[in-house]
Amino acid sequence: MPRMKTLLLATLTASLALAGQAFAHAHLKSSAPAADSAVKQTPAELDLTFTESLNLKFSGATVTGPDKKAVKTGASSLMDSDKTLMVPVSDKLAPGKYTVDWHVLSTDGHKTNGTYSFTVAP
Repeated sequence: MPRMKTLLLATLTASLALAGQAFAHAHLKSSAPAADSAVKQTPAELDLTFTESLNLKFSGATVTGPDKKAVKTGASSLMDSDKTLMVPVSDKLAPGKYTVDWHVLSTDGHKTNGTYSFTVAP
């Protein structure tokens, strides 16, 4: 019986360890401008806040305008204990819907990516 308890404890420990790794990915927690929001003027920057610290060298974002052309952005940087990716917006944005495609590498080595959009109101 002690062997069975040891095996059960080892299995439970391994399951919890693997489950913890699944939650270690950097997920987008919030953004400014917010997803599906409307802003009245060009944002000076995009602030993408994640659940984990990021590796700047392998993280970034691109912005595409309503005409499907890339928006000019500046060099990204990290803020807030390396959890917020700040992307300066260099171009003045015309009214319309903009798409942000982001990709990040968390400091624990996990890659994630995603997309969201916002609108510049006329």
